[in-house]
Amino acid sequence: MSFDRVLRWALVAIAIAGLTAGSLARAAGRPDLADVAWALGTVPVIAGLAVSIVQDLLRGRVGVDAIALLSMSAALALGQPLAGAVVALMYSGGNVLEEIAIARAEHDLRSLVDRAPRQVHRKSSERIEDVPIEEVAAGDELLVQAGEIVPVDGVVASAFAAIDESAVTGEPIPVEKTRGSAVLSGSLNAGETFQLTVTAAASESTYAGIVRMVTAAQTARAPFVRLADRYALIFLPVTLVISYVAWLISGDVTRSLAVLVAATPCPLILAAPVAFIAGVAQAARRGILVKGGKALEALARAHTVLFDKTGTLTVGGARLLSVEVAPGKDPHEVLTLGASLEQASHHVLAKAVVAAALAEGLKLKPPEHVKETMGAGRSGQIDGRHVMAGSREMLLARAELSSWELRAIRRASWRSALIVFVAVDGRPIGALLLADELRADTPRAIRLLRDAGIARMVMVTGDRAAAAQAIGAALDLDAVLADRVPSDKVEAVRSEQRLHPTVMVGDGINDAPALAVADTGVALGARGASASSEAADVVILTDRLDRVGEAIVIAQRARRIALQSIFVGMGLSLAAMAAASLGWLDPVPAAIVQEVIDVAVILNALRALNPPLARSGPRLTAEQGLSLHHDHQALLRDLGRLRQIVDALDDAGAEAAAALIGEADRLVQGSVVMHEREDEDSVYPKLTEVLRDRHGLAAMSRAHREILHLARLLARIAEDLPSEKIDRYLIRDAQRVIEAIETLVRMHTAQEEDIYEAVAA
Repeated sequence: MSFDRVLRWALVAIAIAGLTAGSLARAAGRPDLADVAWALGTVPVIAGLAVSIVQDLLRGRVGVDAIALLSMSAALALGQPLAGAVVALMYSGGNVLEEIAIARAEHDLRSLVDRAPRQVHRKSSERIEDVPIEEVAAGDELLVQAGEIVPVDGVVASAFAAIDESAVTGEPIPVEKTRGSAVLSGSLNAGETFQLTVTAAASESTYAGIVRMVTAAQTARAPFVRLADRYALIFLPVTLVISYVAWLISGDVTRSLAVLVAATPCPLILAAPVAFIAGVAQAARRGILVKGGKALEALARAHTVLFDKTGTLTVGGARLLSVEVAPGKDPHEVLTLGASLEQASHHVLAKAVVAAALAEGLKLKPPEHVKETMGAGRSGQIDGRHVMAGSREMLLARAELSSWELRAIRRASWRSALIVFVAVDGRPIGALLLADELRADTPRAIRLLRDAGIARMVMVTGDRAAAAQAIGAALDLDAVLADRVPSDKVEAVRSEQRLHPTVMVGDGINDAPALAVADTGVALGARGASASSEAADVVILTDRLDRVGEAIVIAQRARRIALQSIFVGMGLSLAAMAAASLGWLDPVPAAIVQEVIDVAVILNALRALNPPLARSGPRLTAEQGLSLHHDHQALLRDLGRLRQIVDALDDAGAEAAAALIGEADRLVQGSVVMHEREDEDSVYPKLTEVLRDRHGLAAMSRAHREILHLARLLARIAEDLPSEKIDRYLIRDAQRVIEAIETLVRMHTAQEEDIYEAVAA
């Protein structure tokens, strides 16, 4: 415990003892001893306050605590020791109350630091030894026992681990990790003991960076808080003037003393720091690390938000969009052969192809004699066949391209996708279209920012203009700046700053300069981009963009509460001073009123520690929301197959087309229709109980009806196939219906995810 803290508690104890002893002496009929006891309880507080004021003066600061010094000294000089003792208790108690309030507000931040591990269990020569965390190096093997904090960043070396990442990312549900999965330090082992292969030393791990940022958050002061300090200086001469006028008009020096006693600058001194620290702590609970009150206040004033694209608005990695096939070829065969060959590559596109094949449940085969052409592709033997996967230049050297190859290239261009052709024995059989995709939570994040009052949103990216414009149009952004290098991003931030307070949101190393120059830099730090996290003022510890909107809402609320506490508190203080100057409050009651105002201001400022009062009523539980999400994931896999069927119908003959249309009908009836009916019968009634606006749900039900109508049309086409002539017109009609179903259900599912997120507990 620090000396200052011991002194504060000692002065409170002395003030309480003096006031209590004096009251007992007065009750015993010894007013002389009572006056002595009250004076003895006041003098140490005066002395401590005088030392504090001198120290402030030596640092070049003038504090309004001088009012308390004047009131206590004047009370003793004017023979009002009881008033002096009450003010002494109120002043010393106010300091302790401020300390308790700030400690309460900092609790969530401090808990992150306090839980940092000190020892680890390291495997060495087939035995386990406990060593200090500082001795751990990359490549070491550690054991993390059940219930322990993961000490450093690493990857799971066991078959399975259950990790609770709530303290680091704010996500409440434990995550299942398999062998090779990355684990963030600071997470909790929620399952059995597992083995961890260290990838970063303790000083370079995620949790160490969080601790450093927490320390900065606890010491930084907001400009708003310093501004409150300057306003408090105005309060000192105003108080002295009111006190002098009260004495001048009444001729009673006791009234002047009552004004001094009633004067409380606590709304100015305490409200701002307590509210902002509480806001920082509330943000930490949501997996948002704000580096102090300065960053929080800047966030509250934000007008413009600039976003990086890749990894911020989008998932930041290649995803398989579709499989284009040559006439008569099977999409699963194309994907299986392509993914089997890509197993031999460590390229990010290869990993995406392999992941897509495994997600489809395809069984991959080991490639042999693999050869790679840098930047073009690779070839190898699979089941005795020569398979090639790579760029158009590698596979399609001939001048004349077939119609399906031209179609694949055209579709890749439309969707700003990369294309990987797959060939067997020199003949192309299909193409894989891969591209970055929008984050699932990005539309909700944009809506939250609009709701929070952000007037302008701009994407600034190094990506091509076509890809950037497509994303910008989908999100209805105000501007899109493409083909920007890091220095261009910095200039874009500065251009916006000249007009309005600006926030920059990014995740990569190339975003660090722009994050540093913005009024507020927000880094998506869940993926461990340390450069951007260090440069940013705010770090989102969970991989969710919608936390940016939440951070702004929390900051705005903290600032609003600070202003409310200041204006209401100072209004009450001035009213108490006016009452004292009119003789309505004597010194002792004035001191009590002063303390009531102080307590009210602090309690109001602490409201920033909690989220806004939620509307009472039922909510969807996290488990219910997760179940609904899993249902949608299964549905999206079926929608992917519908997309493949639409593409395959382009070149299908009559017999093949009939089979594809029949398959599409079975998928729609067995998956889509059942899902929508289940939503209408059981999910939507639950949502009706928790949604504030029922009209939006009615619109969603209309979408259900349209989906079911299209499903009936497809069923009618499928039923008529045996008796109909299957010509290109019938195939085109079927294509249109299937494509409409796939598009509408995909959009409708995204809207439902948005609603589920909004009403989850």
